[in-house]
Amino acid sequence: MAYPSMAIASHSRLCMPTGRPIMRNKIRCCSSSSSAQVSAKFDLRTYWTTLIAEINQKLDEAIPVRYPQQIYEAMRYSVLAKGAKRAPPVMCVAACELFGGNRLAAFPTACALEMVHAASLIHDDLPCMDDDPSRRGQPSNHTVFGVDMAILAGDALFPLGFRHIVSATPTDLVPESRLLKVITEIARAVGSTGMAAGQFLDLEGGPNAVDFVQEKKFGEMAECSAACGGFLAGASDKEIERLRRYGRAVGMLYQVVDDVLEEKMKNEKREEKGEKGKKSYASVYGVEKAMEVAEELRDKAKRELDGLEKYGERVAPLYSFVDYAADRGFSIGDQA
Repeated sequence: MAYPSMAIASHSRLCMPTGRPIMRNKIRCCSSSSSAQVSAKFDLRTYWTTLIAEINQKLDEAIPVRYPQQIYEAMRYSVLAKGAKRAPPVMCVAACELFGGNRLAAFPTACALEMVHAASLIHDDLPCMDDDPSRRGQPSNHTVFGVDMAILAGDALFPLGFRHIVSATPTDLVPESRLLKVITEIARAVGSTGMAAGQFLDLEGGPNAVDFVQEKKFGEMAECSAACGGFLAGASDKEIERLRRYGRAVGMLYQVVDDVLEEKMKNEKREEKGEKGKKSYASVYGVEKAMEVAEELRDKAKRELDGLEKYGERVAPLYSFVDYAADRGFSIGDQA
């Protein structure tokens, strides 16, 4: 992998407080000054926490307990986990609102993205996959409900997400043709060329596979979330491509920074629990190179948004997501 020859601002020390990690020594951004001003003025924390409350309510309504009860309880356990940041649905709503879309039009797809995200986490945590005993601050699904029920819960969440998009999206706000694009996009992202491919190489690939693993496991979900928001609001093909590149960069940026923070902690907690080591830029290439990658991703994401400046202040949430992914300047939720 070729790394950018960029100067890094004071990246040798990362502050690791208790609770949610915050990047004290920030990655320097080379994007336009106007984008920096937009991001600085926007109150992302209030915007995000308000949406979390709305999305949590919508998710609770979307997954009522029915027969067979145990499957639904397992589904709700992971989807409604307290402290979840709801990053995919929030990004979807923000992208939809950027192009003048109605928030109500985005909520069903936003909930579906969270269902799909939760399903992928349930399966990733299984003993035959990443073998993680905890997720989102609580025991992972299979440790509570058993491997068999966890598999069924994940299997049930994927189609429920698609069904929810079709059944709950207001037809007067979103034409059917746009919904078809949304469903196709989510299917692509989670399928054999998307997140599933990333998980495969995470299991089978060597150190050289880390770029592909990071892109597919973490970039795909964010790319899909941003693109879906654009589809719902009727964004042009060129705008959708910008959202794709933006979302992929932000998703990877967030994970690379997470990897750096975990590396600084020397993975002590994970080693004590006997969990499998995960391939990451920081563990394979070292912290300094990982920070260079993070800076490149931050700049790339903001450059894509610079091409959407005609939408004025509506682009502010997406700009602010980039800064949050890099700097972790405040706590939002508790878990992924």
